[in-house]
Amino acid sequence: MIEQLPPGLILILGSLLILLLRGRWSAIWAVVLPVLGLVQVLMLEIGVSHQFQLFGYDLVLVRVDRLSQIFGIIFHIAAILAAVYALHVRDRVQHAAAMIYVGSAVGAVFAGDLVTMFVYWELTAISSVFLIWANKNNAAYRSGLRYLVIQVGSGVMLLAGIVLYASATGSLAFTRLIGDDGLLSTARPGVVLIFFAFGVKSAFPLLHNWLQDAYPNGTVTGTVYLSAFTTKLAIYALARGFAGTEILIPMGVVMCLFPVFYAVIENDLRKVLAYSLNNQLGYMVVGIGIGTALSLNGTVSHAFAHILYKALLFMTMGAVLYRTGTIKATELGGLYRSMPITTVCCLIAAASISGFPFFSGFVTKSMVITAVGEHHMTWIFVGLLIASAGVMEHSGIKIPYFAFFGHDSGLRVKEAPWNMLVAMVISAVFCVAIGLFPAQLYDLLPFQGVDYQPYTTGHVVTSFQLLLFAILAFAVLMRTGIYPPEKRGINLDFDWTYRKALPALVRQVGEIGGALDARVRDTGCGVVDRVVRTIYRFHGPQGVFARTWTTGAIALWAVLGLLGYLLLYYLG
Repeated sequence: MIEQLPPGLILILGSLLILLLRGRWSAIWAVVLPVLGLVQVLMLEIGVSHQFQLFGYDLVLVRVDRLSQIFGIIFHIAAILAAVYALHVRDRVQHAAAMIYVGSAVGAVFAGDLVTMFVYWELTAISSVFLIWANKNNAAYRSGLRYLVIQVGSGVMLLAGIVLYASATGSLAFTRLIGDDGLLSTARPGVVLIFFAFGVKSAFPLLHNWLQDAYPNGTVTGTVYLSAFTTKLAIYALARGFAGTEILIPMGVVMCLFPVFYAVIENDLRKVLAYSLNNQLGYMVVGIGIGTALSLNGTVSHAFAHILYKALLFMTMGAVLYRTGTIKATELGGLYRSMPITTVCCLIAAASISGFPFFSGFVTKSMVITAVGEHHMTWIFVGLLIASAGVMEHSGIKIPYFAFFGHDSGLRVKEAPWNMLVAMVISAVFCVAIGLFPAQLYDLLPFQGVDYQPYTTGHVVTSFQLLLFAILAFAVLMRTGIYPPEKRGINLDFDWTYRKALPALVRQVGEIGGALDARVRDTGCGVVDRVVRTIYRFHGPQGVFARTWTTGAIALWAVLGLLGYLLLYYLG
């Protein structure tokens, strides 16, 4: 019976029961639901599909293939870990919103048509905003509104693209949408709109600021959910519809590089992680742009590993925020003494995201870099290596150093609650297990028969050299005082254009327009007044045309008028 339901529906319908439960039972039920969902996904057979016709279009509610299945598995694992991490929370609305969010993301990856995917796409946006608003402060409320506008706007763009695409092709099938040439310039307008709708949630350059704005304002537990689903759903959508799209390759490199500079100077450690998330998405986008079996396997495996180690990083920083009440680097330090387990988990996550050998990031990220090397994309390869060193600096070193080591802030707090520790330890075990036994992950990847060995001498030596030199550079910069000091401040990003510059421009235009409008109104009223006065002078009670004229005067004017007419006639 359970395998007959569309994947994700268990979580969406089960979330309604959460609203009826009280106390800890709502949190416990939030753990049970993704467990049941994972069992369902594991029972699904490859090739299964559920479809029906509506208005002449084929709607495929469920399509099970290797790409959808691996995303379904990792989404449920992430949901279980996040729910365990949130066991201490007594907010039924937050638990229910989280389950709807997860269920919608799962439903979207198993959707076989664009309309079904769109419905789930929008549901993820609406449900996830409650994980931001649950913080119940003004900053979270305003950030949530901006997040909702951007996410729903992405959905509107997606719907417009679907309508145009269906009108042009007569199909709603969610398959590869880009042409064989891989060029957006030759694609249909509907396909271009769909591409940019996916790009908004993938946090493309200049479309990325919702991520750094919203995630740090989410609740301690809600941000863990947010880090796992929205952007990875977009990565899945790009891999499904736009594999081999050339523009994604340079775009992905830019995504890898520019967040590094912001992460270095950012004081809010959860915002550092948000920039780091953007950086890691860049590797996945590059892999999708290359479009080969190896690069797509690299993208999917990196998304799998990234969900786990990024969630673990947000868990550790969430635990710090939960215990200390702050997440500012300038106010932390020395916490390894009172939060040793959280410290170790953070170091494991840092090693994973940095791509240290024997940790998860090494066996997944290197697959994408190898695919770039096989295509002899020298500058892309160099860009990804530079970005890898940058990741080591801001996530591998900065996060654990300033939170747990560095200067001693004097904070002495309790270790994280037991449920947080359980979730963090399990996530850390996953990070190590994938790094030590990558074959188990590789067996789940979409393209079988791809021979890839991560632990070659060249891979291991190159990674160690890159990472150790990054550590050395950090140490030298810290010792010499060149490294940018952590300080309170606001770092301007592209969102300044629409959060500050655009409103200021609108106000300025309004003031100029108001002054111009007043001038035009004054001038117009003056002209109208003069015209009225002139008319009154001639036609008013005392006007020229209001006087009584004698018969002789009228005859004279008639004669003069006739004479004038005759003159004009003869002259003509």
